[in-house]
Amino acid sequence: MSESNRQYLIIGPSWVGDMVMAQSLFITLKKLYPDCEIDVVSPEWSLPVLERMPQVRQGIALPVAHGEFSLAQRYKLGRSLRSGNYTNAIVLPRSWKSALVPYFAGVPQRTGYRGEMRYGLLNDIRGLDTTVLSQTVQRYVAHAYDESGYSVSPPEVPCPELRPDRKNAESLLVKLQLKLGKPVIGFMPGAEYGPAKHWPVEYFAQLADLLIKNGYQVWVFGSEKERNLGEEIVKGSSVDAYNLCGKTELVDVIDLITCTEQVVTNDSGLMHVAAALDVKVNVIYGSSTPDYTPPLSDSAEILYLRLSCSPCFKRVCPFGHTNCLYQIKPDDVYSRIIN
Repeated sequence: MSESNRQYLIIGPSWVGDMVMAQSLFITLKKLYPDCEIDVVSPEWSLPVLERMPQVRQGIALPVAHGEFSLAQRYKLGRSLRSGNYTNAIVLPRSWKSALVPYFAGVPQRTGYRGEMRYGLLNDIRGLDTTVLSQTVQRYVAHAYDESGYSVSPPEVPCPELRPDRKNAESLLVKLQLKLGKPVIGFMPGAEYGPAKHWPVEYFAQLADLLIKNGYQVWVFGSEKERNLGEEIVKGSSVDAYNLCGKTELVDVIDLITCTEQVVTNDSGLMHVAAALDVKVNVIYGSSTPDYTPPLSDSAEILYLRLSCSPCFKRVCPFGHTNCLYQIKPDDVYSRIIN
């Protein structure tokens, strides 16, 4: 196969953070094959995010809800993509159903890791050595190489770089009545996985009060699900604290983060979004670990206690104390911000 005519169809992941990490694969493919074209099949919500990745030619919506099988929809989409003349497919999720679309699309080379009996659906099927590829992002990037390229050591991982829209940021500042007269610290108090990844909301509130008293303003980012968390954080501050949860789309958060000086975040999808932008990211780890899903940024501060019970990867602390989070105090985070 000529390196100049590679046409990639990539089946993307279903989570915000994983989609951002997948950009490291796209960057690697463009580095190896500068003239290649990359299309990504992904959930509808992720299409505006993919537009912020210059390596991606187009995002293609998968008209199936998360966790839904829907063989007919996958068959219909796959058949419609045959005219794309794709030469390579990479399937990032490890489920059987995720390998159906490139199979139905007739892509000649279909690459992915062994899992859920995908023999036949994939014809470049690979074992996953988790001792070599210990991080999610390494496992994504490894798809760009032959197996010999990562059999002993993990591949080099480029940091994701989302492309912000400055004009959208300016219009959002007006719409949301935000001003940049004081330095902004962004808060991301949510984490989809569960409370064992949530730094206590009262700690966020105490940190907000400390920052505001010392000349900062605080913007709280999140979805409608985090609106109540945001209200808990800002309710004690009469000025310079703004709950933006549920008031913005995901791409709006990308643009507003570029207005911040730093962010404070749990290990979450928005953490990976912030890490892909030019701001300092202060990440608090609880039940998870930076060894597995680190912030992909050269300007990240990691707060992780490495307790004997960590990481447990549980949604709720099995011991009931969540010391991995409660023992990281607001003063600890504040000192990282100002130093």
